[in-house]
Amino acid sequence: MDKMKRGAVAVIFTSLRNGSDSAGYAEASAAMAAEAARQPGYLGLRAVRDAAGEGITISYWADEAAAIAWRDHAEHAPIRARGRGDWYDRYEVVVATVSRAYDWRR
Repeated sequence: MDKMKRGAVAVIFTSLRNGSDSAGYAEASAAMAAEAARQPGYLGLRAVRDAAGEGITISYWADEAAAIAWRDHAEHAPIRARGRGDWYDRYEVVVATVSRAYDWRR
C-alpha cells in the first residue's frame, strides 16, 4: 500500500460464502475489484478466503467521501443485493480510519 496515508479509510468486509454459484460469484468479484480500481480515491484492495468460505476483503480509500461514493456506485449496489440473495450466509462491514501504516518487504 505505497499510497496509504494517515486519514485514509479502510472498508473491512468479512463474510461467509455459502458455496452456491461459484462461477457467478467469481465473475462478479473480479468485475467489482476492477471497477473499484477505476474510482477516484481508490488506494488498493486485499482479499483472502479460506476453504470453509470465511473471507475478508479490505478496500482502502483516500477519504470517507471516496469510500461512500464506492458504496453508492450504480454497479456496486445490485452486486451487494445479489450477494445477500445468492452468495453469502452472513457478512459484516466495518469502516475505519487509518492512523498509521507501514510495510516491510524482502
